[in-house]
Amino acid sequence: MNGTNHAADALFILLGAIMILAMHAGFAFLELGTVRKKNQVNALVKILADFAVSTIAYFFIGYGISYGVDFFARADVLAARNGFELVKFFFLLTFAAAIPAIISGGIAERAKFHPQLIATALLVGLVYPLFEGIAWNQRFGIQAALKLAFGAEFRDFAGSVVVHAVGGWIALPAVLLLGARRGRYGRNGAIAAHPPSSIPFLALGAWILAVGWFGFNVMSAQTLDKMNGLVAVNSLMAMVGGTLAALVLGKNDPGFTYNGPLAGLVAVCAGSDLMHPLGALATGVIAGGVFGLKSLGGIGGVSFAAQLAGTALGVVIALAGGVLVYGLLKKTMGLRLDPEQEFQGADLSIHHISSTPERESNW
Repeated sequence: MNGTNHAADALFILLGAIMILAMHAGFAFLELGTVRKKNQVNALVKILADFAVSTIAYFFIGYGISYGVDFFARADVLAARNGFELVKFFFLLTFAAAIPAIISGGIAERAKFHPQLIATALLVGLVYPLFEGIAWNQRFGIQAALKLAFGAEFRDFAGSVVVHAVGGWIALPAVLLLGARRGRYGRNGAIAAHPPSSIPFLALGAWILAVGWFGFNVMSAQTLDKMNGLVAVNSLMAMVGGTLAALVLGKNDPGFTYNGPLAGLVAVCAGSDLMHPLGALATGVIAGGVFGLKSLGGIGGVSFAAQLAGTALGVVIALAGGVLVYGLLKKTMGLRLDPEQEFQGADLSIHHISSTPERESNW
């Protein structure tokens, strides 16, 4: 039976890894649909290249920092337990690679290509694993200290803070150091809208992300015996809550509406294994993460103070890492395309091709 259990666990987490790998297509098409046509090729290439660089950085450096594991052993050793440790790495890599994918949207249309690849290597290899190891692998004794102080550890079942918030807070220094897109603000400070290039592609990206998210959340159990349908239904309710909130607040704007389910799913990741479905619905609407408390219908075992402290630590590490990495790159290589390249668009300036060529080749 142990062999069968190992095979089932390996397959379970492998399916999750594949679902989250597909989410990166969602990141690509969400960005592609949001940016202007002259930057669509860059959005597609950037997400793929970032994933490849993330894999190398996480395989050789990041995974060891988080979990104290390396893969410099014989293949027969790595294949033990049906290769569970390998597919676990694959699964957690797809989380790590979401960090540059999250950042990508914030720096779209104006960032140089190669400095961003270097930033990806540093962030996925060094910065992200530091907090990942603290939150998910008891590194540095911080979880034990939180439990001693507040009666519970910092809990983040599927990465609301570890992945999504950390990615967002790392992106903030990058955005500030880059500056706004040219023409984004008028002289009087008014915002000049840059309409999405393709609402259908934006919607496709959001749908791919939403579907893959059920692998992101449900398979975070990592073994089949810990899988629970509560996580799936809570994810569904948060997705719906986020959608309805965005529909109302966005006044039927399609771009705003299609980001609603993603906001709800981000919010519910941390407590999707603890909440009541009604709490998950509320979480999707207001992005509040306290519904794991028994007093609010959840399973319990969480502390608001521990959640606050753990979240604050994640923000500090992310901000510090973002400032250090992007600040260093700005001083040494520069982060931003020059004005002429930005006007021409990243597609022609970096990749020397347009997503919509106006005429056929002559041969």
